[in-house]
Amino acid sequence: MRQQRLAVVSGGGTGIGKAIAAQLAADGHRVVVLGRRAEVLEQARASIDRAVGAPSVVPVPVDLTDAQQVGEAAAVIAELGPVDVLVNNAGAVITAPADETLAALADAWRRDLDTNLLTAVLLTTALQERLRRPGGRLIMISSAAAQRGGAGAHSAGSYAAAKAALHGWAFGLARAPGPDGITVNVLAPGYIEDTEIFGDRWSERFHAEKVADTLVGRAGTPADVAAAVGYLASPAAGYLTGQVIGLNGGAVLGR
Repeated sequence: MRQQRLAVVSGGGTGIGKAIAAQLAADGHRVVVLGRRAEVLEQARASIDRAVGAPSVVPVPVDLTDAQQVGEAAAVIAELGPVDVLVNNAGAVITAPADETLAALADAWRRDLDTNLLTAVLLTTALQERLRRPGGRLIMISSAAAQRGGAGAHSAGSYAAAKAALHGWAFGLARAPGPDGITVNVLAPGYIEDTEIFGDRWSERFHAEKVADTLVGRAGTPADVAAAVGYLASPAAGYLTGQVIGLNGGAVLGR
């Protein structure tokens, strides 16, 4: 009898990451959730296990920008068996530069690149040899900002740039393990409500503007993202690789 499929979700304690973890657990995976806050991960574990009706989630606290911690987390995951699905979801919009100096701008950009790009690079590299062959699934969670561009006082465009870097990296990454039956895809959500990412920038006006930007007249939800990941993670998606898939209600049209 084949052992239970194993999935790893970074940033899996809240919002989109938690919804993805819940979807994968409901689909029958054992799910490792990664994040910096141990108490948040434990709350996610209890909630998802209760919903599924069986122990399904393994919380592993880790700062994914720290190479040593990533290596240690990978060693813990290796004890659980081959990784069938790796979802690089960890990320955040970094706060504005502390002042208008170039040094402050450089610090803000480095934080954004570390949080939204390096986390995925380190974790994927640490687990790459553990991916199941054939059948492994690598999924990067990007953003519509990477497709349409981004700017603003909150990040000076560094968030969009960091997410866009995931795309080029994923394209190259998809080439090597393709013959082994491992797929690599990027999912780029648009405006998703009920997440922590917008912080104090969220308002009713902000929400209305984002909804008006769509063709379907509503905001996306974490469940929308989780459902898309559920397909990309499935055996049915074995012929889909090297793609950036927009999930944005039509706010950014496909090219």
